[in-house]
Parts: sequence; C-alpha cells; structure tokens
Amino acid sequence: MKNLLLALALLFTVNTIAQDKINWLTLEEAVELQKKEPKKIMMDAYTSWCGPCKLLDARTFSNKDVIAYVNKNFYAVKFNAEGDEIIEFKGKTYTNPNYDPAKATRRNSAHQLSRGLGVRAYPTLLFFDEDAQLIAPITGYKTPQQLEMYLKMFESNKHLEMKTQTDFDKYYKEFKAEFKDNA
Repeated sequence: MKNLLLALALLFTVNTIAQDKINWLTLEEAVELQKKEPKKIMMDAYTSWCGPCKLLDARTFSNKDVIAYVNKNFYAVKFNAEGDEIIEFKGKTYTNPNYDPAKATRRNSAHQLSRGLGVRAYPTLLFFDEDAQLIAPITGYKTPQQLEMYLKMFESNKHLEMKTQTDFDKYYKEFKAEFKDNA
C-alpha cells in the first residue's frame, strides 16, 4: 500500500511538473513524433533580441491554460530564426551561412529556414498540419486569449471552412476565449 501511494504521488508530481512549461522540441523531433502520433505543430520563430518574443515567453507561453492546451494538442517547436543550427526539413538541409557569432544577442542574418517559410517579423508563430505542411504564419505578440483563438481554430480544422476574410471575421467575432489571464 505504501508503495502504491508513493507511485501515485510520483506520477502526480511528474504530471504536474510536465505541465509547468510547454514541451519544446526541435522541428526534426516534432516531425518524427508526427509519424507515431499525428498532431499539428506550432513553431515559435523568435530571435534573441526581440522584445515581443520575450513577452510571448513571459506572459503567454507561461500561462497554464496555454501550456496545457499546447502540450495536449500540438508539438511545440522553438526556432531561433536568426540562429546557427542545422535543420533537416522535408528532405532539405537549412543553415545560416551568414550567421555571425559576435552578434548572437543582436540582429543577425536570417536563417535559411526562416526565409523559406516566409518569416518577415518576430515573433511569428507558424502552424503546420499533421503532415508538416504549413497552414499559416501568425505574426506578432499574442495574449493567451488571442493565441487561444488560433490554437483552437487550427486544432479543430475550422480554418478549412474559411474561404474568405468575411468567414474569418465571423469566427473572430463569435469566438469566446476561455483561457484566463494569469492562469
């Protein structure tokens, strides 16, 4: 009985700890996981110098409602859009040949993957379907409630029903956020 209680306490602790932050992965890890358990990907394309990127981390990605929803429904990817990592994606290798280590905390050269995905501002949240096909880039800082709208729209495939700006505007007006500010 004592061992059972200890096991349950450990399981509860591990589960609680796991929900204290988003389970960030590399793009390669997320694509590999999609093969075993299909889920959409949410990629945070950020830079080290970007103020709104830091706000997104501090205020939105630390929100318990956001953390729980993202961890359950998406593979979350952190991508330094001006970093120097080598990324394999869809049979191609992406690098940042003009990366300058002396500018690691300042504006640097854009990564080839960043350019290939059309990232033009930071932060940009890129959503991919279960086959790692780009659905849409969403630019700029988002509050937990603003992000909730996109998370739920893409997770439920509502975006597939939207053929016009009017369709999106209707969804936007009718959407009722449930995420709390300081959750």
